Amino acid sequence: NVQLVESGGGSVQAGGSLRLSCAASRHTYGFYCMGWVHQAPGKEREGVATIYTDSGRTYYYDSMKGRFTISQDSAKKTVYLQIDNLKPGDTAMYYCAAEESSARCPHEWNYWGQGTQVTVSS
Repeated sequence: NVQLVESGGGSVQAGGSLRLSCAASRHTYGFYCMGWVHQAPGKEREGVATIYTDSGRTYYYDSMKGRFTISQDSAKKTVYLQIDNLKPGDTAMYYCAAEESSARCPHEWNYWGQGTQVTVSS
């Protein structure tokens, strides 16, 4: 049974930074890719970034390029999302996701975490 556990969210002021963590219950190499998706209040879930666990190659959705950085520490079975220069519009629940099928990466996910809340005040 795969578990993804997010942490690192919180309430910050605009301009600050956060590093979100996603700890997997099994080795990240068991997934073809892992990523982050966020959902703002009243909006649909939106992809943020994806990392291919074998190569370390990253993919960012166009609107997320520049302030978001995805990375992994395979030894710790953990994927990170660094968010810099936070803006009020970044306020959302951030979910970690994982996928085993190359055909579904980077946009479709089979496994989800419970999410960690990020709230940015102006």
